[in-house]
Amino acid sequence: QVQLVESGGGSVQAGGSLRLSCQASGVTYSRKCMAWFRQAPGKEREGVASIYTDGSITRYANSVQGRFTISQDNAENTVYLQMSTLKPDDTAMYYCAAGAGGVCLRGWHFLPTSYNYWGQGTQVTVSS
Repeated sequence: QVQLVESGGGSVQAGGSLRLSCQASGVTYSRKCMAWFRQAPGKEREGVASIYTDGSITRYANSVQGRFTISQDNAENTVYLQMSTLKPDDTAMYYCAAGAGGVCLRGWHFLPTSYNYWGQGTQVTVSS
């Protein structure tokens, strides 16, 4: 049973920070592409950040570049998303996703169909 569990969402004022966590179980963590996506009501699901678990190769959406940082703890099979200088436009449900390592290495990292497993999501709300 593959399970991705997100945590760390909540409500914060504009300019504030949050750290999201995604712990993976039931799947081999090595040589995987892990990613954070978000989806606001009425909007398409958007790739936010990705990380290749072997080598920590990272990618970011232009909208979050310089504000968000994706990282990992290999011993805990956990991926984090540190979000700073949050804006109201960052308000969304944030989802963790896991796929094959080639997804990150071949440039498929922000394609939702590339991922085999998804978490249930954690809500982030940023007020102005």
